[in-house]
Amino acid sequence: PLMNVAFLTAGGNAPCLSASIGRLIWNYSGKDIDVEMIGYLHGYKGLLTGKSISISQDVMDNSEVLYEFGGSPFGNSRVKLTNADDCVKNGYIEEGADPLKIAADQLIKDNITILHTIGGDDTHTAAGKLVRYLSENGHNLTVVGLPKTVDNDVFPIQQTLGAWTAAEQGAIFFENVANENTTSSRQLIIHEIMGRNCGWLTAATALEYRRRLDNRKFLPSILITKECWDVDAVYIPEMEIDISREAERLKKRMNEKDSVNIFLSEGAGIDSIVLEMESRGAKMKRDAFGNIRLDEINPGQWFAKQFEKKIESDKVLVQKSGYFARSAKPNKKDLGLIFQSADLAVECAIDGKSGVVGLDEDQNNQLTCIEFDRIRGGKPFNPHIEWFQSMLKEIGQE
Repeated sequence: PLMNVAFLTAGGNAPCLSASIGRLIWNYSGKDIDVEMIGYLHGYKGLLTGKSISISQDVMDNSEVLYEFGGSPFGNSRVKLTNADDCVKNGYIEEGADPLKIAADQLIKDNITILHTIGGDDTHTAAGKLVRYLSENGHNLTVVGLPKTVDNDVFPIQQTLGAWTAAEQGAIFFENVANENTTSSRQLIIHEIMGRNCGWLTAATALEYRRRLDNRKFLPSILITKECWDVDAVYIPEMEIDISREAERLKKRMNEKDSVNIFLSEGAGIDSIVLEMESRGAKMKRDAFGNIRLDEINPGQWFAKQFEKKIESDKVLVQKSGYFARSAKPNKKDLGLIFQSADLAVECAIDGKSGVVGLDEDQNNQLTCIEFDRIRGGKPFNPHIEWFQSMLKEIGQE
């Protein structure tokens, strides 16, 4: 019998979308089954508006090209299927329509038997609802998701796809930016890293950056000292930041080495920032998921303002590595996990088993197909983890 397989990537970019699609296509092309494949354009938006692209033979023959690209071969969008008002506002559905029903009807119309979703927790919560909705209406759809987010913040998944690469790319980004410490005396550089509620990426980027720093040669008899290039502070949402205490500590660092480098998670200290801004009468803009839009707040600039005078810096630079890091192609380590995950996803799909393929923390981090109702977002980073604590000790931030 003919199998109709559809793919959909949703949410922001992560260094795994194209490669995951490539590996899924490679798997289906190599099987001795009659299969037709399509990709919905721009995630759930394409599913609601009925826009898709069919996967031709040349794509099947050259699917490994996708391992070399970041981004998604079908495009992404941030659409919350359960937020009907937002779907109407964006013109994806008519007033009064149910987005879940429209998405389900499109899958039925396209005769889809297997859907692969690649996204974060919101993507998969919606996918789970689609499976339920269709089975309640007498249609059998198998949905097998792959977990992508550079934040690495999905329960119960130990390591989401693309996060390792994002940390490495953030480190590479800062290797160049760090050289800016030579453009001025008493230079404060803030490296703002993605992570609204979870500090994993910021912590992992700092770790990777310092690991790479250990492999470089310096010339301490002139201004090229390791200390100037090192990290002086790592701020994440899971930790309280005592601004005045930190200012005192960082001022000492500034006096000693003439520069300060801060790795800041964009969600760190967000409550104090919002509180301070709202007390001045500022109105906060929110996205379709009800999250405060961080680009409106500019956490890096806010922290720069807090520290600039207190540590007597002559020059301040705030740089964000987010788009640079999240749109990279996957590194070797990620590619290994992507291949294993996609291979298992296809096996599960052919067996008619729905869920999200990931390293299951409830099963000793085994790669399994995790039931949709166990998938949740907002998993915090554990700041008490040994490698993070020893890094904080090394940089003098207790």
